[in-house]
Amino acid sequence: MTRNGFRLALCGVLAWVAGCSGPQPEPVPEHESFELVSAVLGETRRINVYVPPGYAGSRETYPVMYMPDGGVREDFPHVATTIDESIRAGRMQPLILVGIENTQRRYDLTPPTTVESDKSVAPRVGGATAFRRFLAEELKPHVARNFRAGDRSGIVGESLAALFILDTFFEQPDLFDTWIALSPSLWWNDAHLVKQADAVLSGREVPKNRIYLSHADETDIVPHAGRLADVLSRHTGEALEVLYVPRTDLTHATIYRAVAPDALPRMYPAE
Repeated sequence: MTRNGFRLALCGVLAWVAGCSGPQPEPVPEHESFELVSAVLGETRRINVYVPPGYAGSRETYPVMYMPDGGVREDFPHVATTIDESIRAGRMQPLILVGIENTQRRYDLTPPTTVESDKSVAPRVGGATAFRRFLAEELKPHVARNFRAGDRSGIVGESLAALFILDTFFEQPDLFDTWIALSPSLWWNDAHLVKQADAVLSGREVPKNRIYLSHADETDIVPHAGRLADVLSRHTGEALEVLYVPRTDLTHATIYRAVAPDALPRMYPAE
């Protein structure tokens, strides 16, 4: 083999090795990670936490934003980047972001269902109640003990995570005060969440909450989201504020990154 031939072969091997290494993690702002043993879930969950600029040198408390799909190979990098850039640009108030890495995503984020086709999406579904208990009884208290968390807390997510967010709003509305739901999978369980929304809201006093609801151009989501937005609008007032922002110029795959830079500063504007 000639020297040039050897070089070409070596380059080919190196390229193959690089290709086999898989995609590299997306850049993410400085953050810390820890593992939390959950008695509720019966497993250990990895948690990623971003704190805002100036956190270390201050004694202030901050709002906390929780996010399912919060692993460093999931949605945590781009959401943390959006928040960090918005804070530094003066468009958003400083806050703490807490990302929860998935183990069994379709189990954690789905309410129970009676629809057989829903049950086929994963070996186990319907674990939203347990995941909600994990947030309320274990993760939020841990964050309160170990970070300077203020009184305000919110949650952000897309698709099944957004379904979980809206399900939590109806099931436990005092768990958060700010809800950002992007393209929620409202078709789940034959759109049961949407069908019972008016009755639930009519039968109770709604605590002070703000909801940001958006969706892309998706035939299985648009009608349900529009109907839910109508129901929510009838119950808005001093306690409940709803921002319904349809984005039919987007797709399910693009809505999170496209809408987060608008949704997060609008729900947490700079003071």
